[in-house]
Amino acid sequence: MEGEIRNFVIVWVSVYASLIYCYFIGKILQKGFKRFMAILPIVFLFLFLPLNLHSMHLGGASAFFIAWLANFKLLLFAAGKGPLSAEPSISLLRFLVVACLPIKIQQNRSRETSMKKQKSVLNYAVKALLLATAVRSVDYGEQMHPKVILCVYSLIIYLSLELILAVAGFLPRLLLGVELEAQFDEPYLSSSLQDFWGRRWNIMASNILRPTVYDPALWACSRVMSRKWAPIPAIFGTFVVSALMHELMFYYLGRVRPTWEITAFFLLHGGCLAAEVLLKKILTGSRRLPRLISGPLTVAFVMATGFWLFFPQLLRCKADVLAFEEYAAVGGFLKNIVGMAFTASKAFNETRG
Repeated sequence: MEGEIRNFVIVWVSVYASLIYCYFIGKILQKGFKRFMAILPIVFLFLFLPLNLHSMHLGGASAFFIAWLANFKLLLFAAGKGPLSAEPSISLLRFLVVACLPIKIQQNRSRETSMKKQKSVLNYAVKALLLATAVRSVDYGEQMHPKVILCVYSLIIYLSLELILAVAGFLPRLLLGVELEAQFDEPYLSSSLQDFWGRRWNIMASNILRPTVYDPALWACSRVMSRKWAPIPAIFGTFVVSALMHELMFYYLGRVRPTWEITAFFLLHGGCLAAEVLLKKILTGSRRLPRLISGPLTVAFVMATGFWLFFPQLLRCKADVLAFEEYAAVGGFLKNIVGMAFTASKAFNETRG
C-alpha cells in the first residue's frame, strides 16, 4: 500500500505539472491547431499515467479524473471552449482544480442552492452509513442469492461514486469558495432514460460528453438531415464514445482484455434512448406514459441490463475483491493509529504521574 501511495503522489504531481504547462500554453498560443498540437502530448501522457496505479479507489478515481475528465476538458481548451476557456481568463489555481476534478463551478449562487448544500450534509451522512452497512453485509455473501449480491454491489458502486465525487469537490469549495454542482441527483427517481442519463446519473460525465461529442455530432448530422431528427444519431454516437471510455476505465481497474459487454450495455442504452427521444417527437403529451409508470420501468430497465452486462464485468476485474481488501487495509491503518495514540497518551500520563 505504501508503494501505491508513493505512485499516487508521483502521478498527481505529474498531472499538476502538466496542467501548469497547458495553462501557459493557453497564454502563448491562440485556440486552434497549434494549441491542440502543443497539448496533444499531455493527452497521451494522461492516458498512460493511470497505468501506474493498481488500487480500486486511488487508481479507479484517478483514471476517471485524469484520462477522461481532464483529457476531454483539455481538448475543449485547445478549441477555445469548455470551462478552462472561461472569459475573463481564469486563475492558475482555478484552472488546476477545474481541469482534473469532477466539478462545474456555478456562477450564480442563490439562496435555494445554499439550502440544498445544507441539506446535502445529512444526505451524505445517511449514504455513508448505508455504504458501511452494504460493505459489512458482503461478509454474509455465501448466504445470499447471487442476484441479491449484485444488488448490494450496485448499491456500493453508486454510494462509493457519490461519496468519492463529493470528497473530490470539497477541496475546491474550501480553497475557492464556490458552489459546486452535485454529481448525482437521486437517479432512482428517474422518469425516463433521458432523465437518468442526461440529468441524474454522473452529471459531470454527461456535461463533458455534451460539448465534446454530442454537440459536434449534432452539428454534423444537421448538415445532412433535418434538425428535428439530427439528435437521434448524435445521441447514439455519444453513447459509443461513452462505451469506449468505460471500457478504458475497466481496463485500468482490472488490466484484463475487454470482452465488450460494457460496450454492449452502452450501445443498448444509446439505442433505447434514441428510440425514446424519437417516440417523444412523434407522440403527443397525452399519449406518453405517466411518470408513475415510466419511472419504475426506467429503474427496472437500468438495473436489469446492469445485472446482465455491466456488473459481471466488475466481478471479472475483481473490483469487489480489491475494494474490500482496501477497506480492510484502511480499517487496519485507522485501528493502528488509534492504538498508537492511546499508547502514547497512556505513556504520557504515566510520565506525568
